[in-house]
Amino acid sequence: MEKKLTLRKFEEASEIVKKVTINTNLIYSDYFSEQTGNHVYIKPENMQFTGAYKVRGAYYKISTLSEEERERGLITASAGNHAQGVAYAAKIYGAKATIVMPTVTPLMKVNRTKNYGADVVLYGDVYDDACKYALNLASKQGYTFIPPFDDLDVATGQGTIAMEIFKELPTVDYILVPIGGGGLATGVSTLAKLLNPKIKVIGVEPAGAACMKASLEAGKVVSCDHVSTIADGTAVQTPGKIIFPYIQENLDDIITVEDEELIPCFLDLLENHKMLAENSGLLTIAALKHLDVKNKKVVSIISGGNMDVITIASLVQHGLIMRDRIFTVSVFLPDKPGELNKVSDVIANAQGNIIKLEHNQFVSINRNSAVELTITMEAFGTEHKNKIIKSLKKAGYDPKMRNSTSVY
Repeated sequence: MEKKLTLRKFEEASEIVKKVTINTNLIYSDYFSEQTGNHVYIKPENMQFTGAYKVRGAYYKISTLSEEERERGLITASAGNHAQGVAYAAKIYGAKATIVMPTVTPLMKVNRTKNYGADVVLYGDVYDDACKYALNLASKQGYTFIPPFDDLDVATGQGTIAMEIFKELPTVDYILVPIGGGGLATGVSTLAKLLNPKIKVIGVEPAGAACMKASLEAGKVVSCDHVSTIADGTAVQTPGKIIFPYIQENLDDIITVEDEELIPCFLDLLENHKMLAENSGLLTIAALKHLDVKNKKVVSIISGGNMDVITIASLVQHGLIMRDRIFTVSVFLPDKPGELNKVSDVIANAQGNIIKLEHNQFVSINRNSAVELTITMEAFGTEHKNKIIKSLKKAGYDPKMRNSTSVY
């Protein structure tokens, strides 16, 4: 493999990207350190001006283009964060930008990309569909294509994160990096090994889109037959072919994370660090519990924080349900006045807070148990939930657990 990712290139890129990046200093996390038995630091790239690390690779790549290449117009495909990075960088250079995004891209990412002056085209269900369409447009219109990850200049720009980590924490032991197509993991792992070959760099993928893990196991780039994950920024079917040899050489391992693991991490980060991260950015937080080490200095790169408000609301709701802060039960009541008030009193005396009721009189012809009452309520957690259920049973009811949906 010809060595093109060199220390000199990374140093050059580090100086160039300073023009468009905010200092995202490491944040020591008492909470995650206590949870995992390691010394956990957060690299908050979600705090970048464009909401993600992607501006690093986009700006550095565009800086390497000739004036003629920029004047032809720029085009790329992205699930959102690279789109904003290219749009913002193109605006600085005064170049026209066209961005092809999957149709399922969160509205906030689409609008932010448009706000930077780019033309947005929605096409396909996943990144790979959008990329094929963007390459076709580039061929027809003569645009200069800016790869989101499968490009050594892009990977170099993205890898500048590792330079900043080492300057702040020279004795770092582990770096956790999210993987979609592999550009960030390529840059970070390659530079980390150049600076300290003993460091461990672990990639993190959603289990429903683990294309890089499958490729490493196969010894060559392969595609996932199907991609399904709430981590939309890493929903990639095929990793980069150009960067793959660097991943093979420098990445120590890959951890896969289930979607269900991301939901509590969203609340943990929000409550303990007052920090909003998108699902792809949460991968490295979820992966902390998978690390089989103790007393190590671990840096989790939070890659982005661009999230639609509807998605935020959904995550909060599901997180509260998973923590037993919200739960639903059903009980049968006699069909006569005052019974609803009796149930309410039992719950109130147990300090439960009712937020939703469904009263169904058409479930039985038995007048003594003719009404099914479905109750959704707030609790302080699992212990309090069990206390409320115990109180209902003590009062003579037979509460049955139900799935909590559409709470708010």
